[in-house]
Amino acid sequence: MTPASPLPSLTDAYRAGQLTEFFAHTPADLNAVLDTPRELDRPVLVAALRAYHADLNLPDGGGKKADSAARTLSAQLDLLAHPEARVVVAGQQAGLLGGPAYSVHKAADAVLLARQLSTEARPVLPVFWIASQDHDAGEVASTSLLDFSEREFRPRLELPQGVPVGRIGWRTEWTAQLLALIGEFDAPERHKAAVRAHLEFAFQGQTYADVFARLMFRLLGEHGLIVLDPLHPALARLMAPALKRELERPLDGPQRIEEAAERLSARGYTPQLRRPAGATNLFLEGDDGQRTLLRVDGQRFESAGRPYSTSEVLKVLEQDPSRLTPAAGLRPIIQDTLLPTAAFVVGPGELAYAAELRGVYELHGLTQPVLWPRLSVTWLEPNVARLLTRFGVTAAQFQRDPAGTLGRALATPQQAAALGSERLNTLQAQFTALASELAALDPTLGNSVARTRERTLARLERHRVQAERALGRAEDERSGQLTRLEKHLLPAGHPQEREMNFLTYLLKHGQTPLSMLMAQEPGTTVELVIP
Repeated sequence: MTPASPLPSLTDAYRAGQLTEFFAHTPADLNAVLDTPRELDRPVLVAALRAYHADLNLPDGGGKKADSAARTLSAQLDLLAHPEARVVVAGQQAGLLGGPAYSVHKAADAVLLARQLSTEARPVLPVFWIASQDHDAGEVASTSLLDFSEREFRPRLELPQGVPVGRIGWRTEWTAQLLALIGEFDAPERHKAAVRAHLEFAFQGQTYADVFARLMFRLLGEHGLIVLDPLHPALARLMAPALKRELERPLDGPQRIEEAAERLSARGYTPQLRRPAGATNLFLEGDDGQRTLLRVDGQRFESAGRPYSTSEVLKVLEQDPSRLTPAAGLRPIIQDTLLPTAAFVVGPGELAYAAELRGVYELHGLTQPVLWPRLSVTWLEPNVARLLTRFGVTAAQFQRDPAGTLGRALATPQQAAALGSERLNTLQAQFTALASELAALDPTLGNSVARTRERTLARLERHRVQAERALGRAEDERSGQLTRLEKHLLPAGHPQEREMNFLTYLLKHGQTPLSMLMAQEPGTTVELVIP
């Protein structure tokens, strides 16, 4: 029996246009989406963004005192007012010191894609949506860095639980703690001084989310990035009509999500979003500052055990719309109600969420924009690049199976023969021939021999993998090279860009990594050797 082809990843299937029932567009539709008119009160949107940037203390005016990033911001907001303007949006939680490297990669991808698409007649601007409404402090309170002495730094801040990070005030002791870390970091002093200047600029923010926003702007503002915090009062007010529309039929969106989840399951994929009975797509921030899911219990709403009438929730929305915030099943729709979005830069997890949201977009009278699989970068410092070259492997191969990859690379010819898949292929052919011969003698033996073949080959494959990894671990005990590569490429057991902070590379190599990043093609997957 020929084994079934493995199910392609959701991202690969999306790129190939195989999931059109779940997505309104594919990346191939980007030009058509750009040409689709979008009605929007642009002057009001631009005024709200100017108010936000002013409160963030990022002046968008010109003048002698304005730096290049501020002048660029002013020009970008002027362009956003253009009736044909579109945006490319990326977004991320407000991670410590910018969070994992892919936060910067996503923001850079929005800049790169917008730059590629923009014309004088139809400007395209990059916007970075800061998930300031998120209340999962555990995901944003720590980060990872690695210095030239290969010492691992994992700072962690004590953040209040259940509170939107955009409500958490920045503390002076956190500034002192993080600047002290930079002082201890083994890296050239000139590079540390530049990063220290970035951080001192960022730490002038009033809230945890402000600090993140100011750092992202410091790194990419001169390249045209516009930052956006949905908790800012002027921007939250613009989102109120869409939130009110969701309140009118609070279970319709969750029902659409559940229907899409069932269809995804039928296609063999695991849905990332589920909506149990009574759950809405909204969170309510209570008087105690805690953000909890809004549920429907009969004819009333309920949040954190407290009942609310519809009129009470509407009153909260009217008085302070920032207290009613979207869950993951609604957040992109609120984003694209506010902005003239042509493309949304997403990682694999976000794409999986988006696969269930087409129907929710339709409920709000919107068409889902193009989902753009994000730029993915693995940084190879010179010592790491030399080790990978020596072993003849790529970073991606190592990340998939560290010990096994190293073991295969180090195997002697005799060991390689024992570990090679050719031996298993030969055994499989022999089993197949034997099954055919025995079945000819006694047809009842065919299935039994086939089961024996599958069990035996599966067990031998497991032993082969174990042997490869044993070789890799033995080499690590001798030279420490496996552990060394893991520190760089799999910090804390995670792929590099999902764990390592981007400042690691700026601290050790100056502006070179950022310059290299901004020279990439949007949406590419690449391993970059830092010279």
